[in-house]
Amino acid sequence: MSENAMRRALARARDGKALDVTEAAVLLRARGADLDALLESAGRVRDAAGRNGIVTYSKKVFIPLTRLCRDRCGYCTFATAPHKLEALFLSPDQVLAIARQGAALGCKEALFTLGDRPEDRWPQARAWLDEHGYDDTLSYVRAMAIRVLEETGLLPHLNPGVLTWRDLQRLKPVAPSMGMMLETTSEALYTTKGAAHYGSPDKDPAVRLRVLEDAGRSNVPFTTGILIGIGESIEDRAESVFAIRRVAREYGGVQEVIVQNFRAKPDTAMRGLPDADLQELAATIAVTRLVLGPKAHVQAPPNLIGEEYALMLRAGIDDWGGVSPLTPDHVNPERPWPQIEELAARTAAAGFTLKERLTIYPEYLLAGEPWLDPRLRAHVAALADPATGLADAEAIPAGLPWQEPDGGFTAIGRTDLHTAVDTEGRTGDRRADFDHVYGDWDALKDRLPSADSAVGGDVREALRQAERDPAALTESQALALLGLAGDPNGVGADDDGLAELARIADGLRREVSGEDVTYVVNRNINFTNVCYTGCRFCAFAQRRTDADAYTLSLDQVADRAAEAWESGATEVCMQGGIHPDLPGTAYFDIARAVKARTPEMHVHAFSPMEVINGASRTNLSVADWLAAAREAGVDSLPGTAAEILDDDVRWVLTKGKLPAAEWIDVITTAHRIGIPTTATMMYGHVDQHVHWVRHIRLIRELQERTGGFTEFVLLPFVHHSAPIYLAGIARPGPTARENVAVHALARILLHGAIGNIQCSWVKLRDELCRTVLQAGVNDLGGTLMEETISRMAGSENGSYKTISEIAAMVAPTGRPLRQRTTEYGRPSPERKAAAEASDGVCQSVRRAVPLIG
Repeated sequence: MSENAMRRALARARDGKALDVTEAAVLLRARGADLDALLESAGRVRDAAGRNGIVTYSKKVFIPLTRLCRDRCGYCTFATAPHKLEALFLSPDQVLAIARQGAALGCKEALFTLGDRPEDRWPQARAWLDEHGYDDTLSYVRAMAIRVLEETGLLPHLNPGVLTWRDLQRLKPVAPSMGMMLETTSEALYTTKGAAHYGSPDKDPAVRLRVLEDAGRSNVPFTTGILIGIGESIEDRAESVFAIRRVAREYGGVQEVIVQNFRAKPDTAMRGLPDADLQELAATIAVTRLVLGPKAHVQAPPNLIGEEYALMLRAGIDDWGGVSPLTPDHVNPERPWPQIEELAARTAAAGFTLKERLTIYPEYLLAGEPWLDPRLRAHVAALADPATGLADAEAIPAGLPWQEPDGGFTAIGRTDLHTAVDTEGRTGDRRADFDHVYGDWDALKDRLPSADSAVGGDVREALRQAERDPAALTESQALALLGLAGDPNGVGADDDGLAELARIADGLRREVSGEDVTYVVNRNINFTNVCYTGCRFCAFAQRRTDADAYTLSLDQVADRAAEAWESGATEVCMQGGIHPDLPGTAYFDIARAVKARTPEMHVHAFSPMEVINGASRTNLSVADWLAAAREAGVDSLPGTAAEILDDDVRWVLTKGKLPAAEWIDVITTAHRIGIPTTATMMYGHVDQHVHWVRHIRLIRELQERTGGFTEFVLLPFVHHSAPIYLAGIARPGPTARENVAVHALARILLHGAIGNIQCSWVKLRDELCRTVLQAGVNDLGGTLMEETISRMAGSENGSYKTISEIAAMVAPTGRPLRQRTTEYGRPSPERKAAAEASDGVCQSVRRAVPLIG
C-alpha cells in the first residue's frame, strides 16, 4: 500500500465522499497519525445523525439454552460435546430462574444463545428433544421465549444461528429482535482444512448472507457483525462490511453491526493465534462507520477492549451492546462484563451519555408494523419510553400474556371496495409507506436479472418438434418459439411463425380438451387487504391505516358466500393479505364460516404464502396445518404466490414473500395429502423469456411427480398502479404477441401433464382472450363476481363477467361454452338453473345501468 493511496482515502473520508472496497481496505491499515485522522472522520459521521452524544447499551441476562452445536469452529469454547455437560439443554425451570433473577436486577433483555441445530450432529440432542415433545431445537427456543415473556416480562433476543426463511416466520412472533454474526465473507476460512470455519456447515458465507437477507425480507430487526483476526485478510474484512451494507440498504432490517475482535482462548484449535490488536479494531470500527453511514448503529463489546473505551468511542461506535449484571459472557467467559456504573463513567469521561435501550432499537420500535409483531406490542410498550423508543428507566419487567390475537373479525375500513373499485376507484395510486415498505428501490436495481443470455434454437425445427413430440421440446427450442413474439417493442416479431405456433398449440388443445370453452360460476372473497409482506408488484395490499384498507367480518364472508350460492356459484375463491393481527387459525375460522352457511360450496382457498403464514403462527408443520384446513372445509388451494419460481426474479418482485422452494413444498405437500391445487405464472415484469420457460417446465416436473394440478393459469402483469412499475423498475406488462406465444407454449410444454390451460379475462381484453382461445387455451376461469386485486392494480376489464358476457366474448370463435365445477366436472341441474337465473353474478355487485333518455 502506498502513502499516496492512504492520503487519498483519508481525504475522501474527511470530505464525506463514498468509499469503495479498495479504499476501505487501505483505511483498515491506518495507524498512528493516519488512524487519528480516520477516527476523527468516523466520529464526525456518527455525530451527524443527531444522537446528541447518547451512547446506548442493553441490560440483559445471557441464557445459554444449549452448548451443543453441529459446527466445529476453531476459536469457540462455547460449543462442547454431550459427555462434558451435566444437562444437554437448560430446563424450563433453569431458563426461568435466570430470567427472573435478571428481572429482579432490572434487566430487560433475555439473550438466548445456543449452538446451531445440535440434533443434526448429536443423537443425544435429538433424543432429548423427542423425550420432551419438541420437533426441533427451534421449537424449544420458541416455547422458552414465550415462557420468558409470560412469566418475567423480559424481551427475548434470539441468537440460534443459521435460520431459514420459514424459521424466521416461526420465531418473529416471540422475539422483538434476532441476530447472527456474519463474521466474514472469506470463503477460504470455510473451505481450507485447518482454517477457522472448516467443517462448519453453518459458516458458509453465502448461507449466512442469505440469513441476513431473509431476516430483512421478513421484517425482523436483526443484529449482525464481523469478527476480526480469525485468519481473514484485510480485503476480506472490507468486503464483509460492504456485504452488510448491501443487505442493510436493500431491506432496512440490520439494526446494529457489531465489530468484534478475536481473543484467543485455551483449549481451542486457535489458542496459539495472537489476539486482534485494539488499534486494528479501532480502524475496523471507523471504516465500518464510514461505510455504513451516520444512521447505522455500530457496537463494540466492552468486555473485549481492555481499557480502550475512549478509543472505541472515537472510532465511531454508538452502542456498547448487551451488558449483564448477573450472567457471564458465555461465549467469552474469561472476559467479565464491566459494571454498568463503570461503563457509564467511562462513557461520560469521553464526553458521551450512556442510555439504556431495549433489544429492539428505537427506530424499529417507534415504526411498529411491520417490524414489531402485534403479539409483542404490549410487552415492548411496558418497558419502552414512548417518546424516544429507548428503555423506560423506571419500568419494572413483569410477565404479560403472550397469545395469538383473537382475530376479532370486526368489519373495518373500506369493506365496499369490491364494488367501489369499479365506480369510485382507489383513493390514491400508492400506499402511504411506498418509500420504505418495499426496501430501497435504488439498491433493488442491482438485483435485476441480466438481459436474456439464453440462445434460442432454430425456429422451424422448434415448430416441427412442437408438433411432432411437444414434451421433448428443449429449452433452446422453447425460447426460439417465444422469440417469434419479438422484443417488447415488437422488433424481430414473426407473425407467420406465431400463427403457426398458435395452430400447433390449438391442435393439442383440441386433442386433449375438445372444443368446449369452460368456465366456473364462482365468487372471489378477499377477506382483508392489510398486508406488510412488501410485494412490489402488488397494488392491493394496504397498511391498516390507509384509506383503502379493510377487513371483513366472518359474517360478511359467510354472507357473500351465501349470496354467491343463491346465484348459482359452485366455488368461492378466498385469499387475503398477510394481516399481522390474524392468528394462524383464522383461516380455519373463515373456511368453517363458509361451510356452515353453504355446506356444498367448494372452498378454493389460501395461497401457499397464507399456508406458510398459518403454519408458522400455529407452529404446525405444513402437512398438519393443511390437514387441519381440510378438516375445516378447504377443498383445494389456489396455486398463486408463484409469480416466477426463480428466486433471482422473486427477490426483485417481492421483499418478503415465500421463496420458490417453500412454494414447491406447500404445493407438493398438499398434493401428497390429497388436496388439489392450481398452478400459476405471473409474467412480463422484470423477468426474461428464459424464466417463463423454466417456470413452465418446473410445473410440468411437479405434475409428473404428484398429479395434483387441475389447471395452469397464465397471469400477465398489470402494471398501472404496481409499485415496482411506479418506481421505474418493471416494464408495462407483456406485449400482445408475447401473451399469445406464452399461452401457446404452455399448452405445448405441458401436453400430456396438465390438460387445462386457463387465460385471465381480468388481465386480457376480450379480443386477446379470443386470440389465445385459438392458441391452446380451453378455460376462461370464473365469473368472479368481485375481482379487486387486479382492479386495484389498474386492470380495466371489470370485477366480474356475467355468463352472457362470457358467451358474447367466446361466440366469435364458434366454440361451445360449458359451465364446469372447480375440478372440471359438470355442475348439477339445480346449480346450472340458479346460475342461469342470475346470469352467474349476484345482484349486489352489478353495476347500475345508466338511464338513457
